[in-house]
Amino acid sequence: MPLEDGDPVSWRGQQVNGEVSGTPQLRGMGDPPPWGTPAPDGSRTEAMAEGWEPGPAPGDRDVTFGGGPQRAGQEPWQREEALMGELSELVQKVVKSSSWWERHGVDISILTCSFLLLPAGFLCLRSAQAIPFLAGVLTLGVVHHTLTVKGSHLASHNALTESKSWGKVWAIFFIELCSAFTAEQATYNHVKIHHGYTNVIGLGDSSTWKVPFLNRYIYMFIAPLAVPIITPLVALDLLRNVEWKAALRTLCCMFLGLYCHYWLLLHVSGFQSPWSALLCMLLTRSLLAHPYIHVNIFQHIGLPMFAADRKPKRIHLMSLGVLNLPRNALLDWSFGHSLISCHVEHHLFPGLSDNMCLKIKPIVSQYLKQKKLPYNEDTYASRLRLFLQRYEELMVHAPPITELVGIQ
Repeated sequence: MPLEDGDPVSWRGQQVNGEVSGTPQLRGMGDPPPWGTPAPDGSRTEAMAEGWEPGPAPGDRDVTFGGGPQRAGQEPWQREEALMGELSELVQKVVKSSSWWERHGVDISILTCSFLLLPAGFLCLRSAQAIPFLAGVLTLGVVHHTLTVKGSHLASHNALTESKSWGKVWAIFFIELCSAFTAEQATYNHVKIHHGYTNVIGLGDSSTWKVPFLNRYIYMFIAPLAVPIITPLVALDLLRNVEWKAALRTLCCMFLGLYCHYWLLLHVSGFQSPWSALLCMLLTRSLLAHPYIHVNIFQHIGLPMFAADRKPKRIHLMSLGVLNLPRNALLDWSFGHSLISCHVEHHLFPGLSDNMCLKIKPIVSQYLKQKKLPYNEDTYASRLRLFLQRYEELMVHAPPITELVGIQ
């Protein structure tokens, strides 16, 4: 939603279809920090990622509004924090009045149903007829992405349970066993870096999704097929940054998950050749890889990006730098509402489950619009067209740094 004249926040450059245009000053884009290294101001990062109402960190430099230096205790930053506090109170009332089923049960039931569909998927692959075989591929592909994307994402935020101990168990299960990745590095980079520094250059700017040497068509339509191969290879490289016990556990879980999939294809689905089983693994694990890559770049890249020392307060950071896509039955089921139609709500309140993000969506959208704050929404087709047309600007070159210039 582009900001209009009279809105409380404006920035240099113009926003078109959720995209920043114009000619803001380019200051370059730093490399992201090495995976597993402490984030700058790490304590506050964790508070921003997991908490709902973080206070200002000592020495944190706020954005200067109105073009002049901002004195301590001046009203604008207090008003911003009051907005986040007011929205948090509204959301907490909804959360407290919600049942366990609404907070966790709905999403757990979706993951459970996905597990129950696994036998049907493997058995369908035994058929020599095309339709049952394709049904098996589709079933296993959707189940795989439901467990690895939705399950891993919720587990990384401890949104499946209110117990931290069980939350760690679920994170290991979904991230390492199902997804063939490392739980420590996934949680660190997603929760503490991406959420703590959303759209901050060199930190949570989604630059890890960029592969500048690929042209637009290879990146958007061919490269996603390699995600099942690249994911465990990246995980192996990242294991250098974790202690040996965690690395050994991750290796065992990754091997067990991949081998179980391979074994079931040979002994339950009846594949005669190891290569045909491996090819089927690749097919099912990359079935929804295209929307997975697309969603991750559509909802942040191209929106306002900020320098680490000039980032706005939380409510403006998240409302400016995050975009919602429309609801889609397949992607809502396999990726979750928080990654599709409720991504703004998820970034504002990352500890909530998918179902709760959907429940608070009307409250958040109404509140932001009422306060004349951005609430970015766009269609999948529109974003795809935009990225194909402006691929080099968005995915190759360094993004322009946005600076807020006034609160009216």
